[in-house]
Amino acid sequence: MRSFHHRLSAPVRVAPPAAMSAGGGGGGGGGGGGAQMEKQKPSGTQTGTRANNAPDLTTCEPGQVWDLKHHRCLQRRSGILPDAEMTEYAYALAKADRYQEALDVLDILQNPNTPRALNYRGYATRKLGHADEGISYYLKSVALDPNYPQVREYLGEAYVIQGKFDLAKDQLATIEKLCGKGCEYYQDLAEALDKAHAL
Repeated sequence: MRSFHHRLSAPVRVAPPAAMSAGGGGGGGGGGGGAQMEKQKPSGTQTGTRANNAPDLTTCEPGQVWDLKHHRCLQRRSGILPDAEMTEYAYALAKADRYQEALDVLDILQNPNTPRALNYRGYATRKLGHADEGISYYLKSVALDPNYPQVREYLGEAYVIQGKFDLAKDQLATIEKLCGKGCEYYQDLAEALDKAHAL
């Protein structure tokens, strides 16, 4: 058993975005659920998202990552946690409006070219105001997994921001085929189009 030298600290409390109370706000693959999940940890609070297996959205101080298995913060470095956990932690940072930190975590993945990692990179990049660059990451994610509805929601939202409503509607139609109109990815993109008066 390897031992890691790390500094322990308490996780940061993350307040859920307003949309999460209605089950929105993104999440891992698969739609459904819809109910907000919340449970307490000894040293922090996390909030879930719409996926049935909601990701842990606990965040740590800058320069650290959340070890889900051991429920503690570790000094961030390549290989400290499996890529899948690092990818989900980057998502938690992005949902906490810590976009550059999310990108920093994604930068140290062993394999940064997975559909989820590219989707989250696109999300954080778009939220930093770089919609074109974010779209390029979304398109790479779609190429790797055309049946990943969350990336199509985020891609559609980026198109809405750019006023490319026809492209956003194409993503909406694809999401409908993947998970139906009751799917929250569909509902969230439809709401973005509606707010832009494009539906």
